[in-house]
Amino acid sequence: MAPCRVQVLLVSDLHYDLRQFDWVLTAAAEHDAVVIAGDLLDLSSAVPVAAQIPVIMGYLKRLAERSTVLVGSGNHDLTGRDENGEKAPTWLGAAGQFGVITDYRSTFLGDTLVSVCPFWDGPKGRARLDGWLTEQAALVRNDWCWIYHWPPPDEPVSWTGTRSYGDADLAGWIEQWQPRLVLSGHVHQAPLATGGSWITTSGTTTILNAGHELGPIPSHIVIDLDDGRAEWWSYEQTDARSFVGR
Repeated sequence: MAPCRVQVLLVSDLHYDLRQFDWVLTAAAEHDAVVIAGDLLDLSSAVPVAAQIPVIMGYLKRLAERSTVLVGSGNHDLTGRDENGEKAPTWLGAAGQFGVITDYRSTFLGDTLVSVCPFWDGPKGRARLDGWLTEQAALVRNDWCWIYHWPPPDEPVSWTGTRSYGDADLAGWIEQWQPRLVLSGHVHQAPLATGGSWITTSGTTTILNAGHELGPIPSHIVIDLDDGRAEWWSYEQTDARSFVGR
């Protein structure tokens, strides 16, 4: 019997573009899991955030009926304050009632532990995430994948075309733990910018960023966890690469 293959669809930075959410909804059933790596909402939209949230919740409910869904928060998803007074995605956890795996939750896809990291906003949030990653490390069976909205700095996946725009704390955690994959977003321009890319490696860790484009189909990456291969699509070009495997 052939081994079970695990394919993951990665998108990020949909920013309340309902055409792109519609496409993800249509594509979901073709994949074992769908990852949205932050910025589901759009804080700059003319549509009030309070009106955006129930619409996106409806999409998450329907997505969870079609595939395993993992959603990490991004900076545009920070709509309130937590008990420490730091910005937080106070609405996102409610998607758990539909089976969506959100911040500070994890699941296994095959032998890969997938851990969903939040977009933290201050020292309390950083300390909580640091402790949680230590707890998660004890659960790893074989491979480890993180969903983390903001990529590390000084990498092609965090290059805007004029400067690097990344999270130095993530770089430190990658150096410490060396997960197999980090699925990110945030830096929209990186895949198409001169000197940028949708994929890079740091030690034994592969970092992916699908980027963000306007239009009905979001730029996206399909990841085959078993073959160690990723295929990136955008309107302007496509690419496929193998990444560090077992």
